[in-house]
Amino acid sequence: MNPSPLLDIIDTPQDLRRLEKKQLPQVAAELREFLLDSVGKTGGHFASNLGAVELTVALHYVYDTPEDHLVWDVGHQSYPHKILTGRKNQMHTMRQYGGLAGFPKRSESEYDAFGVGHSSTSIGAALGMAVADKQLGNNRRSVAIIGDGAMTAGQAFEALNCAGDMDVDLLVILNDNEMSISPNVGALPKYLASNVVRDMHGLLSTIKAQSSKVLDKLPGAMELAQKVENKIKTLAGEAEHAKQSLSLFENFGFRYTGPVDGHNVENLVDVLKDLRSRKGPQLLHVITKKGNGYKFAENDPVKYHAVAKLPSEVPAPEVKPAAAKPTYTQVFGQWLCDQAAADEHLVAITPAMREGSGLVEFEQQFPDRYFDVGIAEQHAVTFAGGLACEGIKPVVAIYSTFLQRAYDQLVHDVALQNLPVLFAIDRAGIVGADGPTHAGLYDLSFLRCVPNMIIAAPSDENECRLLLSTCYQANSPSAVRYPRGTGTGATISDGLETVEIGKGIIRREGEKIAVIAFGSMVAPSLVAADKLNATVADMRFVKPIDEELIVRLARSHDYIVTAEENAEQGGAGSAVLEVLAKHGICKPVLLLGVEDKVTEHGDPKKLLDDLGLSAEAIEKRIAGWIKAV
Repeated sequence: MNPSPLLDIIDTPQDLRRLEKKQLPQVAAELREFLLDSVGKTGGHFASNLGAVELTVALHYVYDTPEDHLVWDVGHQSYPHKILTGRKNQMHTMRQYGGLAGFPKRSESEYDAFGVGHSSTSIGAALGMAVADKQLGNNRRSVAIIGDGAMTAGQAFEALNCAGDMDVDLLVILNDNEMSISPNVGALPKYLASNVVRDMHGLLSTIKAQSSKVLDKLPGAMELAQKVENKIKTLAGEAEHAKQSLSLFENFGFRYTGPVDGHNVENLVDVLKDLRSRKGPQLLHVITKKGNGYKFAENDPVKYHAVAKLPSEVPAPEVKPAAAKPTYTQVFGQWLCDQAAADEHLVAITPAMREGSGLVEFEQQFPDRYFDVGIAEQHAVTFAGGLACEGIKPVVAIYSTFLQRAYDQLVHDVALQNLPVLFAIDRAGIVGADGPTHAGLYDLSFLRCVPNMIIAAPSDENECRLLLSTCYQANSPSAVRYPRGTGTGATISDGLETVEIGKGIIRREGEKIAVIAFGSMVAPSLVAADKLNATVADMRFVKPIDEELIVRLARSHDYIVTAEENAEQGGAGSAVLEVLAKHGICKPVLLLGVEDKVTEHGDPKKLLDDLGLSAEAIEKRIAGWIKAV
């Protein structure tokens, strides 16, 4: 028996719209089963997609996509959208090299109205599309689908503030599941949660009016009813500040609808049809459950936010795994706990990335010194600056790609005031399956030009701990950038030792060729150097850079090679060129880094090889270059 008779005949949303509304619950059920099967095999973002199945079906049923624009915020929940828009038979390639991207991507499909990966951009993008359609005379509709986690970010409110004062047809759907990747924090999620019980006063009056004639005839029933009434009053009292249920969004100029059940697809269709016919800015508040339909994900949506593959419903016998190398994230998390135990002034800050940045144990050990500020990178950095002004030692744990969002705050609020804030920059370099929106390829370039900054790039796990301790002790803004995943397997000290700031170290002595390597490129450079008999320097610091070492290597070798997992433009290699120019040294120099192009998603080893940054590729590039010069 065919398990998906309806889904099998849907290749595009046009096919979906030929079905009757009463068939949509079955479509949603089949789509959820297909999603479970496909993500179970390939891995990928999971719980958020399960929670958005019915909403996705209803949106494509009501809206004339791709003429109408659906803009998905972040894109974690876009897999059902991809399945319904001609990519069902490619889902087995999800997040693999040459396959489907894990996020909406304009070059992948005409149904992907806007490329995303970072949060809180959907309202601004959809507003831009709505204004453009109005100016061009197009009768199209624009819809932004944004989660309550992403709604906490300032950019979302900037767009709401702008849109509410414009005469455009825009629908914002607030997908409220009380989660981003981790549980949401801050006042807005609490407001939304309390807003759901805002009608308790009216409900209480209705119950009393309809049931009083029955209750007064049942022994003990009135006493029970009074207890229920008191409980409802308590709940309603907690939401007293939100009694005017429309106030938050209507004050922005939006007409509010909701909350509605995000898993009742037929009702969603009716609501969306009504909203599509309305004029002006509209906001629909939808309540969904992250991980809906899969018990493991429902019970632990944080763990199942993204998966490698799904576990069996029947637990397999436990097999003791071989000891694994710690990831750089784990090395940072352990160092943070150790440093906090040694210094009561240390606090940790994360913009909604507790698990990803390795802060779970720190939160458990030091809850009063842990601050999750939500998806608010700009605020996280300025908040850290304020703490530093009063003698606190903030450590901001942040992905390289997300630090881009707080660049002004890093410059204006921290660096110009020379405040001792340490940025622990995770996911520096190629990140693999998450692709270009999450690649950390620009931080060395945009940090090097900032006054007062110290920038360190560890070459292995122990170096990571050493450089974290060193930069933490420095009385100035500093950054330690480290890659995703594991390192070389180096033995890690359990102390808090430091090294001299701005000094590199020779890892291998060779002849003629000097490879000046930074961070993750030290290990492959050493492998290549063994075959080329080259010298390899582990520079440790990008700023201040070890000028003395660079000059000495340049004067004692015929060829200079720089290697970094960062954009070539303005990066560490550029810093080496600046030193050589300053000292009037003219030698052949080969810069090895990421060339000026958008990288792809896929296996990191494959990507590094394609970029010429694997050990084998480095050896071939150096050998070929020497023959050519």
